[in-house]
Amino acid sequence: MTIFKVMVATDKPISLGSFLEKSGFSKQAINNAKNLGGWLLVNHKKRYTNYLVRSGDEVIFIPGKEPANLWLKPSNKPLNIIKETENYLVINKPASLLSIPSRYDDNAIVNRVLGYFARNKLTEVKPHIITRLDRDTSGLVLVGKNAIAHGRFSKISKADFVKKYHAIVHGNFSQNKLEGMIDLPIGRMNKAIKRTIDVKGKKAVTAYRVIDQIPDMSLVELRLYTGRTHQIRLHMQAIGHPLYGDQLYGIKDEFERQALNCFYLAFPDPFAKNELVKVEVADAADMQKLWQERKFLSLT
Repeated sequence: MTIFKVMVATDKPISLGSFLEKSGFSKQAINNAKNLGGWLLVNHKKRYTNYLVRSGDEVIFIPGKEPANLWLKPSNKPLNIIKETENYLVINKPASLLSIPSRYDDNAIVNRVLGYFARNKLTEVKPHIITRLDRDTSGLVLVGKNAIAHGRFSKISKADFVKKYHAIVHGNFSQNKLEGMIDLPIGRMNKAIKRTIDVKGKKAVTAYRVIDQIPDMSLVELRLYTGRTHQIRLHMQAIGHPLYGDQLYGIKDEFERQALNCFYLAFPDPFAKNELVKVEVADAADMQKLWQERKFLSLT
């Protein structure tokens, strides 16, 4: 079991509960510690969340057991784990795989992580998806092993949590538009899954940079500054460069899924004194094949 120690530094006394929330412990994790077998200690004495802590106090947080989602089934299908620590995993997700299961699909990343935990007898952990990807987007997904990880990662600002993608898009960019920022708000279209550019929608910002171009096709690097549903797909369509294979926002072509891969994550590790972690993977094989074949044809 992981034990968390935090030193209090505050100008004035603050309740233990408020201090824990400001330190990245979610209300759910605090309730689990209070009611499901965990402990909240201040200077080695058990305390309630209304206890006032002061600078110099040592808080020890021992998590309680997280309630199981009984409808979730573990899957023994493989996981491509790129990085693992005591508190989180970074997984390279293939296309066609959900991040979070539906009631009709028990083979999502969460199910596979549950199977991995069971095989390795990791009984005190539970998967928490921190960065999710659409079913048909490939690439890096960050998964917490407990509610504390989920809470602490959620405190990291968008400016400090870097997610970069590669996309293959239709068309070419002019020389004065090889990089830029797309700042277009995104809203829902009624209750449908499809989104739209909407002045009354939520702020959405994407940075892009063209890496290479061949006739009628471009390879683009993108960074998200917000995390709206379908943000990259919709933003690229809005500037006239829909993704290859995008059935929802694109144009008909031969690629079987949106050509989008999350190839890079960088974040301050909240469990290692905010040490910067960088993880990078190659693009999925189908995207590499699409680009290389088209590039070869353009040269012949």
